Amino acid sequence: MMHNALQVFTGTANRSLAERMCEHLNVRLGNASVTRFPDTEIRVKIEDDVRGADAFVVQSTCPPVNENLMELVLLIDALRRASAERITAVIPYYGYARQDRKDEGRVPISAKLVANMITTAGADRVLCLDLHAAQLQGFFDLPVDHLYASPVLTRYFRRLQIPDLVVVAPDVGSSKLARGYSKRLGAGLAIVDKRRVTDRDTEVLTVIGDVKGKNILLIDDMISTAGSIAAAAKSVHKLGAKEVYLAATHPILCGNAMERLDEAPVRQVVVTDTIPIPEKNARPYLKVLSVARLLGEAVMRIHHAESISRLFDSEFED
Repeated sequence: MMHNALQVFTGTANRSLAERMCEHLNVRLGNASVTRFPDTEIRVKIEDDVRGADAFVVQSTCPPVNENLMELVLLIDALRRASAERITAVIPYYGYARQDRKDEGRVPISAKLVANMITTAGADRVLCLDLHAAQLQGFFDLPVDHLYASPVLTRYFRRLQIPDLVVVAPDVGSSKLARGYSKRLGAGLAIVDKRRVTDRDTEVLTVIGDVKGKNILLIDDMISTAGSIAAAAKSVHKLGAKEVYLAATHPILCGNAMERLDEAPVRQVVVTDTIPIPEKNARPYLKVLSVARLLGEAVMRIHHAESISRLFDSEFED
């Protein structure tokens, strides 16, 4: 059992999430200054005594990805050199996750390189949420706790009590995710078959399953440029669906994602706070749920050497 002091630190990526986690944990957010040298190099200093501490660094590697990733590894290195007993990298959103294999010749496997960087910096374990590909856990030679935001999203949609609900996967890749939600919500299941035309654009070929006269929940792990999910929303709408809801864990919302969502026939877009949403992207239809309690609970369990798997159970949902 870990009796060393629990200390939580954060970079600049998502301070508000770290603060909410600390509220749940009933601990003070540790003092760490993250500033820039005149030449834009990142300067990190841990202001608290961490010798022998059980330290957690909360940092999403969201845009600006390279800045936030560098802050993360520097914070880990600073804690290691300040003699923290154990360092856990809490990465609510793991950038570079989509580059998880060689899909063509002469390209890097960036997700693996990032895992190596975090390990080399001195992390002892990693806590992630809804990784883009589950096999990323195997990229680390450290213990990785992989949580899902599904308890948080499921609870929200269950409370809405949407009749005639069909959960739709915007592409074949997210069909397993959609199947899990359809089972938990007691809803139907449909899959959009699409073809990727470029990095940014997709073309919908067909919808497998019945969506006519149904209320739709389109689910994915992230909304990046919103190309796939907006196209899927238009497709099911054209096929006679009633109301369309979108849900995703990670609101990357880059490029012209907001314009695409503004134009899509959707009633609500539900995301979590793994990535902070800038003021300019705030919309009446955009609902943000917090994963602070879920992550805070995981941190507490890691600290006390207790099981994390209970956090996947339905009892945590209510």
